[in-house]
Amino acid sequence: MFNSKPFTSRVTFLASDRPEAQEARERLTARYGDAGDSAQVIVALGGDGFMLETLHGALADGKPIYGMNRGSVGFLMNEYSEDGLLERISAAERAVIHPLAMVAIDSKRKQHRALAINEVSLLRQTRQTAKLRISIDGKVRMPELVCDGALVSTPAGSTAYNLSAHGPIIPIDARVMALTPISVFRPRRWRGALLAHTARVTFEVLEADKRPVSAVADNVEVRDVVEVHVSEDRAVSLSMLFDAGRSLEERVLAEQFSG
Repeated sequence: MFNSKPFTSRVTFLASDRPEAQEARERLTARYGDAGDSAQVIVALGGDGFMLETLHGALADGKPIYGMNRGSVGFLMNEYSEDGLLERISAAERAVIHPLAMVAIDSKRKQHRALAINEVSLLRQTRQTAKLRISIDGKVRMPELVCDGALVSTPAGSTAYNLSAHGPIIPIDARVMALTPISVFRPRRWRGALLAHTARVTFEVLEADKRPVSAVADNVEVRDVVEVHVSEDRAVSLSMLFDAGRSLEERVLAEQFSG
């Protein structure tokens, strides 16, 4: 539960570039004001993509984010309503998530670092399938995976790309990560693994010249990678606020029983 003093004039509104989001921002700002940098809570208006963008923007100050759906997909957003906003925020339930840290090494041995709130994915760049070697905590567990790619997902991201790739839905408070192959060719029956949140995952790209692979941490892409390390960064905490009775935990649980 997120408890604090009333948020009168202590919220700030951010909106995606969709017209309905921009219009909502204008109406809400006129009604509730906008505290700018002194705000206690960020109200994000858009879809799930904009929520991820807002979370990345909040990495420095860690302010909680209350999203309202003014986009196409709204799994991470609350229902849009202009009434009683400050009361809804005061009664909201908090979900704390930790991002994944990606260190990607490209073909020129340059290191690239990025954080991912949903997942880190490796994807083939050409018509050729990718060949990956996967190690967990320094021990090779998959000598050769022939596939379109693979991903490591947080619990918060498990209902996104991970689910589309037939990975498991993970309860938000479970201390695990999902390792999920994408369109696996060999070994045909391998469907992935659940890993402890403390695990360090290393991908080595085999035949990288012939079969180039890119690495993507949410919206940050690094092309022509030869090695990628992924681990949870528990030093970074991000907070999302959800209406009472519609917590992220409840949404993830309900998703497991949906058709």
